Amino acid sequence: MASEMMEELMPAFVPIAVYWITSGLYHVLINSKDEYRLFPKGTEDAQNLATPRQVLKQVLANQSMQMGLAIFQFMFLRKLTGSGLSKEPASYLKITWQFAVAMLVLDAWEYFWHRWTHENQFLFKHFHAVHHHLIVPYCYGGQHLHLVDAFVGQLLGSFVSLIITGMSPRTATVFFSVLAVKVVDDHCSRWFPNCNPFHKYLSNNTAFHGVHHQLQGSKYNYSIHFLVTWDLLLGTYLPFTVEERKGGGYEIVTAKDD
Repeated sequence: MASEMMEELMPAFVPIAVYWITSGLYHVLINSKDEYRLFPKGTEDAQNLATPRQVLKQVLANQSMQMGLAIFQFMFLRKLTGSGLSKEPASYLKITWQFAVAMLVLDAWEYFWHRWTHENQFLFKHFHAVHHHLIVPYCYGGQHLHLVDAFVGQLLGSFVSLIITGMSPRTATVFFSVLAVKVVDDHCSRWFPNCNPFHKYLSNNTAFHGVHHQLQGSKYNYSIHFLVTWDLLLGTYLPFTVEERKGGGYEIVTAKDD
């Protein structure tokens, strides 16, 4: 019984632990290396509208809500409804299918919610603007969101993807832990073209999301996590290149900069 309860709780706690472990590694091992900066040193303090302390408090508030809803979802809702997440062992083929479908669901859900929060002045002003207080993101600022924005954009989308795919708690733990690593990387404001597979092989990477956090890119690059599907289909993809900056580091260059 205790082991069953622990397994049910894994998706509520493990991805959050992964988020902070990854953030700590980035902060200690990466943020100290100025030669990998995507933005000039000091721009965080000069441009950001939220202090590190404010970001930390907001992220912890969101993660507290995330844990509470995850516990409710995994431990109680499924028992009440008799449906939802499977506890049966899944084949590797089934797990691959579940990951792919969940990613497609999240890609669509988060793109359209994210885009709506930018195009609707009320939603942006009262909710999504909180995230854009970070012009130059901190590695642990990926979940710096208004609680309503986090609930609708992330938690509901995650809930729908889990219900559709029927992931087991263990599979869900792995899936959301991978997403936690990617969220931290997307907001690290550093560029590692040779040693980071996200930066080397994915179109949706730190620079892609960095474009979105800049004023000229705020109406582009809405996609979250790994795919850029809907940006490409609906014309909201803003091409960019990452070039070496004179004096060290890197910079993002887009057509909007010309």
